[in-house]
Amino acid sequence: MTDTLLSPLPLGRTTLQHRIVLAPLTRMRANPAGNIPGPLNAEYYAQRATPGGLLIAEATPVSWQGHGHPHVPGIHTKAQIAGWKTVTDAVHSKGGVIYLQLWHTGRVSHSSHQPDRAQPVAPSAIRAAGKTIDAAFQPVDYETPRALTLAEIPGLIDTYRQAAANAVAAGFDGVEIHGANGYLLEQFLYSSTNTRTDAYGGSIENRSRLHLEVTDAVVAEIGADRTGIRLSPWGIANDSFDADPLPLFSHLIRELAKRALVYLHLIEPRASGTGKADIVRENQPSAAEIFRPLWPGVLIDAGGFTRDSAIEAVAAGHADAIAFGRHFISNPDLVARIRHNAPFAPYHRATFYGGDAAGYTDYPALADAPAEV
Repeated sequence: MTDTLLSPLPLGRTTLQHRIVLAPLTRMRANPAGNIPGPLNAEYYAQRATPGGLLIAEATPVSWQGHGHPHVPGIHTKAQIAGWKTVTDAVHSKGGVIYLQLWHTGRVSHSSHQPDRAQPVAPSAIRAAGKTIDAAFQPVDYETPRALTLAEIPGLIDTYRQAAANAVAAGFDGVEIHGANGYLLEQFLYSSTNTRTDAYGGSIENRSRLHLEVTDAVVAEIGADRTGIRLSPWGIANDSFDADPLPLFSHLIRELAKRALVYLHLIEPRASGTGKADIVRENQPSAAEIFRPLWPGVLIDAGGFTRDSAIEAVAAGHADAIAFGRHFISNPDLVARIRHNAPFAPYHRATFYGGDAAGYTDYPALADAPAEV
């Protein structure tokens, strides 16, 4: 049965040699002077690279306005492009394939991350519940965002287009548009965060518009065969939710399918918000099973998978590949462990965000692991 995860999969301009994907994971370890990736980041990704294996690099802001967390790498300056080039070179030297996730945090940013300490932006001036982390790694309340004007939206869309071009210049094999987890694009999508009355608010078609226009801009720049997108139906991350997600996501996925993107990446509802806590929501619908009939291309599924459940999902045809997050953090050789049915090493949540090599590049591979592993 393992062969279902270890079989080749055509993906855009390449063919993957297995179906085990590194999910995009925020780790907050870029050089804070310019938010530039460096040697430690290159080592981290190279450790997890395998011949013909897909890595989706961490969520990466498309502009200074898009930043919302400390020490995250951007893709909007020449220095950041050069920094990422060291990462892609390291991954390619191992035969790996690497995509970059394009990100704008929207209302879940904080003024300390913004140019001139401006308000974060959003579709509507609705504050998120809870707390975030400011530029000094201190917990702070979310702030009320400023609603984007209609005149600002074409420029916003262009930041995604330019970021995609920058990613290709940095050596990435493609990009993934981050349309999930309560960040800016999903804020436009959900009725709970979008009360606009213009062309980007109200109806399902209007609330889906920004996802589609950003996608069209990226596709026009780098091609559909290098453009993927991530969605989180029924998601609740970052105080996000929609009262009626089934027709909303059915419409959006049908429209995205017309664009022949390289893949659709879904986050299962059971795992929404698990980046912040080990909480799995029970009795949730399966996003992959529901939307698989609407998506004719490659479908990547993510969210709390084990080796066995990943094998089952691909064997059943619900997904073509499975993205692992937390287990890929603590198991740089996750592919080998799945191949040999070896136990997964435990992860250390305290070292997920920020810091140095501890909990980042110091997890042992199977051959170097203690005997009990």
